[in-house]
Amino acid sequence: MAEQTRIPRNRRKVLRVAACAFAALVVLGAGAAVYAYFRLNGNIKSVDIDARLGGARPPAATDGSFNILVLGSDSRSGENGDLAGGDTGGSARSDTAMVVHVSRDHSHADVVSIPRDTLVARPGCTDAGGRPVPGVKRAMYNSAFEVGGAACAVKTTEQLTGLRMDHYVQVDFAGFARVVDAMGGATVTTTVAIHDRDSGLDLPPGEHHLNGQQALAFVRTRHGVGDGSDLGRIELQKQMVKSLLRQAGGIGLFANPVELWSVGDTMTRSLTTDSALASVDALVGLAQELKGIGPDQLGMVTLPVVTAPGDPNRVVEQQPQADQVWAALKADRAIPQAIVATQPANPAQASPTAAPTAPATASAKR
Repeated sequence: MAEQTRIPRNRRKVLRVAACAFAALVVLGAGAAVYAYFRLNGNIKSVDIDARLGGARPPAATDGSFNILVLGSDSRSGENGDLAGGDTGGSARSDTAMVVHVSRDHSHADVVSIPRDTLVARPGCTDAGGRPVPGVKRAMYNSAFEVGGAACAVKTTEQLTGLRMDHYVQVDFAGFARVVDAMGGATVTTTVAIHDRDSGLDLPPGEHHLNGQQALAFVRTRHGVGDGSDLGRIELQKQMVKSLLRQAGGIGLFANPVELWSVGDTMTRSLTTDSALASVDALVGLAQELKGIGPDQLGMVTLPVVTAPGDPNRVVEQQPQADQVWAALKADRAIPQAIVATQPANPAQASPTAAPTAPATASAKR
């Protein structure tokens, strides 16, 4: 029988110390992971939309498709005031509104931007303090968020579209800028110069890699490029969304959980969601469902509108085109090509011979 190999005493001591150190690192690492998990969960602000709205809502789809209402808030509180400037009288409106429809197999999404100055019938709501807010027959779409917060914005959107908003995501100015920075910036291409005296954004024609504040100025500029309409600004927002999707794919954000967690603190501090999304597990699960959707799998249109009768600073839905858009989403079909073909031009990528493809509207200044 071979003699059993003996490990020298000093070496055994070193191995015991190493084993203890490794065990300590595992415990500390697990503790750090638990701390990070609860920190990220604690970052997320949420609104219980279901409790606020009750059962009088459009039915949820049963084919696997779902809808998300994404709002950008123009609140000037805290960091937002420094970034946004201007004054909203202490209130906040939905500066950006997008209905995101994810297809039943989660391989494609259609985004419909709703111009903030669209006149709609706003339903009765309750404000943050639970006080009733009476409905009105004719109000700016973005006033719903101002008078009744997230729940009223969802209720107004569901009444306008006939679609159930399964989820709600809200980001403010400072949050958007932080997320862009956390993702490493965003690249956009312009064929015309953009000079925005309000924001300080000054871009010559060409390709530009923007930081968070520059990206925010890009998606908010109206008077810096084009005819100053809100429809033109929406086109810049569409361009930015696709740029961020390309950036996310480039850094492996949706496919790589490690990368997703690395920017998680910034992202979760920047969001307000419905209560069903208000956890790290839920947000990661949503990201995994959407990871196959890149710029090429994303359709983006603006709700067809025309200038409101008697008010050149407002718009109303163009019919029957607007109803055709909502019907396509409800049936999980592609938006009609005739509507896609008549979308407004992107003022940052305009050609000298391009003719307007949709009526322009000048948003009222605030």
